[in-house]
Amino acid sequence: MYIMYDPDGTIIYIGKAISLKNRVRQYFNGTDTRAMIANLVPRVAHIECIVTDSEMEALVLENNLIKEHRPKYNTLLKDDKTYPYIKLTVRDDYPRLALTRKMKRDGCMYFGPYTDAGAVRDIIDLLSKTYGLRTCSRKITKDSSKKTKACLNAHMGYCPAPCEGLASNESYGKSVEKVTDFLSGRDLSFIKNLEEKMKEASARMDFEEAAVYKDHMENAQKLLGRQKVNSLKTDDRDMVAVAFDEKEADAAVISVFFVRNGKLMGRDNFYMDMPEGACENEAVSGFVRQYYATAIDIPDEICLENEIPEMNLIADYLSEIKGTKVQITLPQRGDKKKLLNMAKKNSELVLGQDKEKLKRERLRTLGASNELGKISGAGKIHRVEAYDISNISGYDMVGSMVVFEDGRQRRNDYRKFRIRSLDGPNDYAAMREVLTRRFSHGIADAKEDVSPQSTAFSRFPDLILMDGGKGQVNIALEVLSELNLSIPVCGMVKDDHHRTRGLYVNDEEVEIAKDSAVFHLITRIQDEAHRFAITYHRSLRSKGMQKSSLDMIPGIGPKRRKALMKTFSTIDDLKNATVQEIAAVPGMTEPSALNVYSFLHGNE
Repeated sequence: MYIMYDPDGTIIYIGKAISLKNRVRQYFNGTDTRAMIANLVPRVAHIECIVTDSEMEALVLENNLIKEHRPKYNTLLKDDKTYPYIKLTVRDDYPRLALTRKMKRDGCMYFGPYTDAGAVRDIIDLLSKTYGLRTCSRKITKDSSKKTKACLNAHMGYCPAPCEGLASNESYGKSVEKVTDFLSGRDLSFIKNLEEKMKEASARMDFEEAAVYKDHMENAQKLLGRQKVNSLKTDDRDMVAVAFDEKEADAAVISVFFVRNGKLMGRDNFYMDMPEGACENEAVSGFVRQYYATAIDIPDEICLENEIPEMNLIADYLSEIKGTKVQITLPQRGDKKKLLNMAKKNSELVLGQDKEKLKRERLRTLGASNELGKISGAGKIHRVEAYDISNISGYDMVGSMVVFEDGRQRRNDYRKFRIRSLDGPNDYAAMREVLTRRFSHGIADAKEDVSPQSTAFSRFPDLILMDGGKGQVNIALEVLSELNLSIPVCGMVKDDHHRTRGLYVNDEEVEIAKDSAVFHLITRIQDEAHRFAITYHRSLRSKGMQKSSLDMIPGIGPKRRKALMKTFSTIDDLKNATVQEIAAVPGMTEPSALNVYSFLHGNE
């Protein structure tokens, strides 16, 4: 399957294809004449692909990702349905089969997902009749006085009537075991029996009955192809695999498949710097230590191909950070192993096809971040926070905090601030409030030993970038000094056209080559801080424009305002009304009506 991104890194389309080369060619050579394609193609910045073991698995994964990311150019289902599962209510004394679209932690057995709901319904009905499982949801009781009459299925011989106490637990349990063996793929005798019945009907020249058995057999075969991209367990886990180029020893790609709530929700690739003489296990060990130590979302289980040094110690460390147990496992069989193999294939594909691209991406992000650390005097930096202020003549002043780690955006850590202490325009005072609130909060979290994964404020940056020059930098340094913090601060200086010009470091402006990766990184950070601030400011302005003069009246909230406007079409009609007429509006009281009347006639 393939995923298309726009220049901002947003997923705009997700699709699948047996031949990726042919499908992508259709998009760009004009063969596909759909109007949607004409709008989509100019916005595509890059395409990544995920290799699956079958077209059916690609279909299920495509469904998961579309529902997760809701791309602009994909058709989205209004009802948000998911693929069906077969549920076996094993916690009941007499289990039954049912179709469901959601897995729950309810002690039942789930089989699936399947892509054909019609086939699922057909097989549920056929299995229930063949093995004598009940289809009703009646509560079975041993109290003979509360037993109910058997349904039509029992009279037709399809159900042993446990509701009347006619079915033994032992015989019913054997039937359930046979159904479980078939749905698990351990026993194919059910399909063989269907095939034999089909041949017998055909030999009798009863072709209609043979066609029915053929349809049953095809539906049963569909159900045996359960997809490993959706697990029957609802745990969160990451599948971590590495591809290592022995000819180019410093090249390694880590692929991580993210399984959340039992569903494969996506993947990410990481290019690793490898020291001379290093091996695959060292690459994986280094990745697990560095990536999960600062990750917001640590899964319950991390699956690896091979054992890594200090594996148990790392698991204990991550468990302490997460606050719940984290396991590092080495799957040897089953769906976990198959999914891990899929991650391996994808890491090898990325290493083979995208090696140069990943090197350029590394230069654009991590390389630029390291260069920024040298220019700013901060040394090696991992986390950068940038701040900006947005307002119009002091109205609804807001501040923004954006975060970049190793040159990449970390949107989950973005924060916005509504300025509380100012009535007029004062960017310096507004920035002082933003920084004071941010770092005071972080210090409080540190004292309370808050986990770094629980809040963006608890992790302090290696470098602070201010949208402005000397004045904004000095404000930041004053706040940090008052809070006894020592963090390097630089200013991002703009030219007369409001474009990035350079970096203000240690009381002087440093010019940076405009075609360098570090200059482009600074520009991205500055533009993102401005975008985030102005977007928040516009949302507040939009809300402010929707306010009514009635909101200024004591005792008049949204419900009473709506009731008043429904009763009186205009403000003039309301103004001409008496106190008694206003009080008669649903939800109004005489004191609130008097407040409205006094407010509207106050200047007369």
